[in-house]
This record gives sequence, C-alpha cells and structure tokens, in this order.
Amino acid sequence: MELRAGQVAVVTGAASGIGLAMARRFASEGLKVVLADVEEGALDKAASDLRAEGADVHARVVDVGERQQVLDLAESTYKTYGAVHVLCNNAGVGSGAEGRMWEHEPNDWKWAFSVNVWGVFHGIQAFVPRMIKTGQPGHVINTSSGDGGIAPLPTASVYAVTKAAVVTMTESLYAHLKAEHARVGASVLFPGPHMLRTGLWESHRNRPGRYAKQRPRKTPYRSLDQWETAMREAGREVRFTPVEEVADLVVEGIRADRFWMLPAGEHSDAQIRARARSMLDRTNPSYLESFILD
Repeated sequence: MELRAGQVAVVTGAASGIGLAMARRFASEGLKVVLADVEEGALDKAASDLRAEGADVHARVVDVGERQQVLDLAESTYKTYGAVHVLCNNAGVGSGAEGRMWEHEPNDWKWAFSVNVWGVFHGIQAFVPRMIKTGQPGHVINTSSGDGGIAPLPTASVYAVTKAAVVTMTESLYAHLKAEHARVGASVLFPGPHMLRTGLWESHRNRPGRYAKQRPRKTPYRSLDQWETAMREAGREVRFTPVEEVADLVVEGIRADRFWMLPAGEHSDAQIRARARSMLDRTNPSYLESFILD
C-alpha cells in the first residue's frame, strides 16, 4: 500500500507513546489522523500539538473495551472524513496483577482482556467491513509485544497472554482478508527491540471502576523511572528504543505489505529460535528457566 496525502489513519491509544508517534508520522506523510484515547486531557494536548504542526486531526475520547464507543468512533470518523485507509489498534494496558497466577484477581484479567484483546476485536469489526467495501487499499496494524507475542515474561503473565492473543487474532485476520481478496492488508506490530518509554507503566491511572481491584496491592505500583533505577543499581544495562523508530517501522511495513512488523534484535531472535526449537523437539520450555529460578 502506498501512503498518500489525504488518506485517513485511525490510531487508538494515540494520546502518548507509540500511538502518538505513529499519528505524528502519518501526519508527516500528509495523512489525516484520527486520535482515540481514554485520557481526555492528554488527548486534547496531543491533538492541539499535531494541529499546531499543520496536521488535519479528529480526536475522540474512547474506551476501546466498550464496543459501542468503538462503533461510535467509526461512525464519527466516516462522517468527518468519509474513509479510513490505515487502522492502528494500538491501545493497551498493564494489568496490575501481583504474585502467582492462581493469586491474581479476576478483575486484573478482565481489564487487560477488555482493552488489549476485545479492544482490537472491536476495532476490526467497527472499521474493516467498511474498509473492504470501499475497494480502496488499506492496512490494519495490531500492536502486540515481545512479551507474549514471542514468549511470555512470566512475571507479567496477564499482559503476555493478551499479547499472544493479538498475534493469533492478526494471523486469522490476515487469512480472512486474503480469502476475501480484499485490498486491505494486516500486520502485527512488536515495538522494540528494546524497552520503550510509554505510559503503559502508569496505565492503572485510567483503570475503570468496573474493573477495580478488590484488595490493596502488596507493593506500590512502580514507575518506569523507578524500574530503570533498580535495574541500573543491580548492574543490568537498560536500553530504550525511541518511539519514533517504531513509527518508522510501521510506515515501512505498510509500504512493504509486511505482516511481521518485528525489528531484528539479538534477544528476541534468540527467544523465537528457542521457543520454536522447544516445540519442534517436544522439549520443556527451557527458555523460561531464568524466570522459573527467580
């Protein structure tokens, strides 16, 4: 798919981090951008900043876990611009779960699935049929993670499970689009290859009351800065990938019709090989041993 001025890109989780970087990158290509986010103040600022840079922006407060709100986003987008060419189902949250899986609160899982899995599905159902019907070229990008999308980080198992689901959902979407001979492509995005400075670490600030925790946390939520400090004090190197590089990867991937928007990385490539080898050899998942021993 060629990106051209005047096309329309919809991005969820667009008020900051990867979402905002993608929206800004699309705008630099001359696309009109639709920003959707649950955090109204940050969304207003993002939209204002992009408009000041010359972008044509439509912004809407949306909780992607609420199906009707995503359907309304689609209605509003088509009413405003009449078309959608790029859809980025990017909104995501951490779960806030602590301890072993059998100790987790059900609401930790319900909230994470509501946003990270159902949010992607709602986006697909709200936009893809219309994108296909127009007969115009289009592309859907669903944001996963190396945590779960490649192999789980067991200490963040809820998040990992949701991101594994996103990979399978996108594989299925790809096959369905091909079966329909649609002019719409699909990709799964793995931001990285290193850590990213995003609001995911503080996603609990937007946790809705319907998914509230039923008991106090044993330990306080830790910010990215606090985690980074702890890692450095432990003598572990911390590397970060600028979100702008992730946005560049997305644009390049759309143009190349690349399903796996997966940057090369020594650690991720090793995990892919180790997991595949474990499956092919029918051996236990030794690639998790460093976590099992913690």
